[in-house]
Amino acid sequence: MTGTSTRALADLQISPIGLGGNVFGWTADEAASFDVLDAYLDAGGNLVDTADGYSYWAPGNSGGESETVIGNWLSSRPVRDRIVLATKVSTKPDRPGLSADNVRLALEESLSRLRTDTIDIYYAHFDDKSTPLEETVSAFEKARRAGRIKHVGLSNYAPERIRQWFAIADSQGCARPIVLQPHYNLLHRDDVEGPGGRGQTAAELGMGMMPYFALAAGFLTGKYRRGEAVDGERAGMVADYQRPECYDVVDAVVQVAEAHRVEPAAVALAWLRDRPGVTAPLASARNLRQLAPIVDALTLELDEEEIRTLTRVSDAARL
Repeated sequence: MTGTSTRALADLQISPIGLGGNVFGWTADEAASFDVLDAYLDAGGNLVDTADGYSYWAPGNSGGESETVIGNWLSSRPVRDRIVLATKVSTKPDRPGLSADNVRLALEESLSRLRTDTIDIYYAHFDDKSTPLEETVSAFEKARRAGRIKHVGLSNYAPERIRQWFAIADSQGCARPIVLQPHYNLLHRDDVEGPGGRGQTAAELGMGMMPYFALAAGFLTGKYRRGEAVDGERAGMVADYQRPECYDVVDAVVQVAEAHRVEPAAVALAWLRDRPGVTAPLASARNLRQLAPIVDALTLELDEEEIRTLTRVSDAARL
């Protein structure tokens, strides 16, 4: 293992780049997933993030595939105490929403698939306005007090709903969520940055942030270039980025990457890693080649001029 530094979040020590598990059991089979997990851990990473819904969208899948792969990995290696394990509830087709009954059942099923007794961070994946927020907050607190989860996280919640969750938690004597998972990257900044955004809300409430889509669904890896047809599993996800301003950002990322002799993804992750309030961006890899820039981003240091250049070109392309 390398000497990668960690960042404090409540009582957890977290590596500055987290490994997203959405590809495990989807575009990465179990053997490839094990290789990626082993190499990430050996490189000094320790944050493994998944969800009970991953990857229900893939043909033949129903959700729970990623958790199953990670659970099989954990059961075959004595590494549970070396990782921070995060999963989420609300999107698995047969366990939708955040009612108390669903949270209780979904959590037990996640624990079974993950082959662990407790989850370090348990996220409400998407807001469920059909369930009273008081009921959801209470369900998470019950799980925490039972030792089934250590901490609560929120994903995709709007600022006003985050504040409502905190108000309810405080009034009921429940633990506050410690982390927010927002959509955030060089090309998607406005709903995190600025007055009233998720970033300001998280900072005021003492939450860390673990952004997803840190590489803009692969667009910031440099694999999509001007004038070339876009295809692959995530083609639809990058449709909004196929603008000249976004390709300008990619060009700038590539230029910085060449100076550091790393892949563009490492630069995009390092920029996001060091944005105010960010604890650890999340990025996924279906093989060791894709993992390489994630590992590089654990320690890559950009100078102030490089950060300014990337931020300036990003300003013209923000979504």
